[in-house]
Parts: sequence; C-alpha cells; structure tokens
Amino acid sequence: MDYILQSSIDHPITANTKKSWQVPDTLIIIFMVGVLATLLTYLIPAGSFSQQTVSFIADGVEKTRTVIDPTSFTYAIDASGNKIYNTVGLFSAGGGIGLMNFMFEGLVSGSKWGSAVGVIMFMLVIGGAFGVVMRTGAIDAGILALIHKTKGSDFLFIPVLFVLFSLGGAVFGMGEEAIAFAIIIAPLMLRLGYDGITTVMVTYVATQVGFASSWMNPFSVAIAQGIAGIPVLSGMELRLPMWVGFTLMGVIFTMRYAAKIKRSPELSYSFKTDQFLREKTADVQQSQWHIGYTLVIATVAITTGWVVWGVVAHAWYIPEIASQFFTMGFVAGILGVVFKLNNMTLNDIATSFKEGAGVMLAPALLVGCAKGVLLILGDGSADEPSVLNSILNSAGGAISGIPDVAAVWIMYLFQSIFNFFVTSGSGQAALTMPLLAPLGDIAGISRQVTVLAFQLGDGFTNIVVPTSASLMGTLGVCRIDWGDWIRFSWRFMLLLFITSSVIVICAHLAGFN
Repeated sequence: MDYILQSSIDHPITANTKKSWQVPDTLIIIFMVGVLATLLTYLIPAGSFSQQTVSFIADGVEKTRTVIDPTSFTYAIDASGNKIYNTVGLFSAGGGIGLMNFMFEGLVSGSKWGSAVGVIMFMLVIGGAFGVVMRTGAIDAGILALIHKTKGSDFLFIPVLFVLFSLGGAVFGMGEEAIAFAIIIAPLMLRLGYDGITTVMVTYVATQVGFASSWMNPFSVAIAQGIAGIPVLSGMELRLPMWVGFTLMGVIFTMRYAAKIKRSPELSYSFKTDQFLREKTADVQQSQWHIGYTLVIATVAITTGWVVWGVVAHAWYIPEIASQFFTMGFVAGILGVVFKLNNMTLNDIATSFKEGAGVMLAPALLVGCAKGVLLILGDGSADEPSVLNSILNSAGGAISGIPDVAAVWIMYLFQSIFNFFVTSGSGQAALTMPLLAPLGDIAGISRQVTVLAFQLGDGFTNIVVPTSASLMGTLGVCRIDWGDWIRFSWRFMLLLFITSSVIVICAHLAGFN
C-alpha cells in the first residue's frame, strides 16, 4: 500500500508530456456511456419488483422506508408471454427518453429536492452568490492575510480541512455542500502553492471518505441498518476506528501529493486547467485591511455555521441551503457597495452573480447528462420494468450460489459498481439491502457485514463516478476535467478498494455482528 501512495506522487503525467492520445472531454465520455446504456436496453429484458414498507427506530423515533420485496421480481411480458425489452431509440416524443434527447430529459428531470434540476439550480445559485462574494475582494484579502499570519505552518491547512470535511460527511452526510466550499478554498490552495486537485481532495473527497466509513451517517448507515433489521447506529466499535483510519489515510495521501506539487507545480495533473485561477490570483496584491472585508468574511462564516446547524438540526436540503447562500451573496454585495470594496457598484452585484453562475454552467450540463444516462436504464424505480431492476436481480442471484468469503467480497464489489447507476446513498440502500440482506443470511453472512459492504461500496465510488452530481460540480468549480481526475485518483481508489476488501472479509471472519 505504501508503494501505491508513493507511486501516485513520484510518477504523475506532467503537463509537458507528449501524448499520442488525448483523454476525451467529460461530456464526450458521458455521451459514450449513454450509448452503452442504450445498447443494454436491447440486450437485457426489463423487470420489476413489488414494493413494501419497513419500519425501524432511529434516534428513538420510528421511521418508515419503502423498499423492494426481494422475492417479487418478475420480467415484464407481452400478451404472447415474451419478455419485453424497453429499447431506447434515437428520439422519443411525449417526454420519453431517447439517445439524442437524453441530455434534455436529464436536465429537466427530478424536482427542487434533488437531481437533476434541483442540483443544477443549486449549483447556479451558489455559483452566483460566491461570485458576488469574490467580487468584493474580501476573500482574496483574507487569504493573503491568512497566509501572511500563518507563514511556516500553512501545511496544517490540509490535515485540518480534510478532517473537518470528513467529519461532516460522517456525521450528516455532507456532499453537495462541498461545491460551495471548494469555490473559496481553491484560490487558497493555489496561493499556498498547491493545485485544484488538492482542493478537491480536502473538500469533496474528504466528505466521501467520511460518508463511506461513517458510524452514524443518517443517509446510508442508519437507513441500511434499519432496512436490514439490525439496531440503528450499532457496530460503532468497528466503524469509528475505521473512520479514523480511512481519514488518516486520506490525509497522508493528500499531504504527500501536495508536497510534491508545491516543490514542482508543473507536475500537477491539473497544471493547465489551474492556469485560469492562477492568473486571477496572481494579480491580487495585499491591500490595507478594511472593515468591510471583516463584515463580508463574517457574513460567509455565519452563513456557513447557520447552514451546518440547519442541516444537522432541521434536515435542510437543497432548497434551504441554496436560499441561505443566496442571502449571503446579497448581503455581501450590499456591504461591497456601501463600503466601496473593490470599487463595487449595484450593477457589479448583478454582473458578478451572472459571471459566478456562468462558471457553473459546464458542470451543470454534466449533471444533467449523467442523470439522462440513468433515465435510459430506468432511473431506479423498483416497481417500473427497467434494465436496472434486471441487473439488480441477476447480481443477487449470482451472490446466492458462492462461498461465504467470496460472497462478502462480491457484495462489496457489486455495491461499488451499482453506485454508478444510483449515486444516492439512501436510494441505493432501499434498492439493494432488501435483496442482499436475506441473501447474506443464506450464505452465512451477518447483516452487519452486509451493511458494511454496502456503505463502503456506496461511499468510496462517489469519488470517481461521473454520474455523481456533487463530484462533477466540485470538479467544475476547480476546472478539472474528469479524465485528468481519473488519472490522478485511480491509485487512491485502488488503495481504498484493497483496504475496504480486507476490512469486509476480516469483519466477516471475525464474526462482526
């Protein structure tokens, strides 16, 4: 494992290396995935499950969840008794899905509470709000002052940020929120001599490390345990040390990579794409501190704390969080005008909001396209015949006929792959746990281990799957192509995969229950 850590640092692909083949743009990659998904609709018949409601206790309160009935799978058949294939053509009228309109359907799908349209609007609003904040110059001035005051100990930023974001992922399932924080942290990292990839590591990746290894995540562990019929938040004796270990692993990996980049910036995997932010920050000179800067930064800090409180105490989600950040941008803009920060005018508030939202347009398109791919396969509706349901049922059948140790690992592998199609932790739990928990019983695998395989498989692959709206949004903020991200992150993912495989197998052999 130490070799994996070191090799990712010692052997990056430099910006000056001549390439005979260029990694396709992320939009091209997602379109090719859409083509593959379309082909699957011609090869795999559509099937569906019946649904049932289960109850479980969480935080002393009885909660319910609609899940699949694992014994109810049936293929859709026509009047002649033949299996039906929900084939997808080039176009489809009346709101249907087709290869050439899957982007549009993906962009307008969902509601304000989630993907795709809710996440897209969330990205545009926070992009605009932080555009206003950045226009005041307060963040740039604050970063320069912070660097000046912490000179000699700036290396502590990486471990502190990583631990805090990992804790956020573990405690309240932080994910989409990382996009907003990346907007602020990206220029700080560049000023410190690091790169955009370091920003993604200490924000979004850290949240997913915490999300995957959590002992109390309400959106994955708690729901999965409730569905599996075991005490909610049980198994803390393994999960808490596991979170510490994975977080420490992430900190070490990130710090070693960042140290290499600080010595030789041209070795960065995002060296070219960082140039935009690098040029913007290079022109910023330290100026005399202004009371207006203090008020703007205080507004950002108070909003951040307010949002965290709302998420934890009142389960705020996309609409509420977006509203708070919009208010933050509005207040920051007024402060900028009143105190004439950066010679700001009322029209500058509107202009900077539009520019900030414009930066988020490209990643927003990717979010919509990724959602469109899922619509081709069925969008995870268990009671509607789809290719996705058939894949889920086939995987469950394959697991039921193999030895227990192999079955544990296959469960983890399956959850990792299935997360490509259903990136929602609670959604994946509702679809897979009712099927895999009883299969685990048959194979001699405890339900606690089945939940462990689920949470590790579901969480860590969020770091790389292009269907994750939060990942694509964070990469978009940092102007990192998904292909470049994969070139960097595959070694870290391999490290996580090997470690997770060892943990689930050892947990099974040790009788974790």
